[in-house]
Amino acid sequence: MIEEEKTQAAEAEDLREETAGEAPEVAEHDRVAELEQALAEAKQAALYAQAEVQNVRRRAEKEAADARAYAATGFARDILSVSDNLMRGLAAIPEELRADDRMKGLIAGIEATARELESVFQRHGISKITAVGETLDPNRHQAMLEIPSTDAAPGTIVQEMQTGYMIRDRLLRPALVGVAKKAD
Repeated sequence: MIEEEKTQAAEAEDLREETAGEAPEVAEHDRVAELEQALAEAKQAALYAQAEVQNVRRRAEKEAADARAYAATGFARDILSVSDNLMRGLAAIPEELRADDRMKGLIAGIEATARELESVFQRHGISKITAVGETLDPNRHQAMLEIPSTDAAPGTIVQEMQTGYMIRDRLLRPALVGVAKKAD
């Protein structure tokens, strides 16, 4: 019996040693898995942060480019009225004054100023909107009146009251137009 008790005690001791050896191994394995998961989460968070920084940088670059491209929009709108008045002045000069030798220098100077203004507009990306003969585009034209017409299809622009302008790809001022409608 004593030997049997010794054998049982030895087996119990061996079992305790085996389980004692496994517990740190299991705890260490759990800790490694926990650390690997934390590392994966940190890597993912770093990737998200890098992507966000890149998106913010792209947005800032686009906003800076837009600011440079469209900074003169307010000034351009204001100067369009000067251009309109200059063109109206040129259009109002009667033919007999154009033929008068005393007025030729003045008229040539005004025409040169108008050409220079158009050149400045082109250099800064400001362009006229084509209107007459085009189909009404509410993004570029503003219909002011309908004109009965048998020659033009309904919705076609037949008259331009005020020239419209674009600054690069943005509307600066819509063209004020008359649109054909079906004649009664």
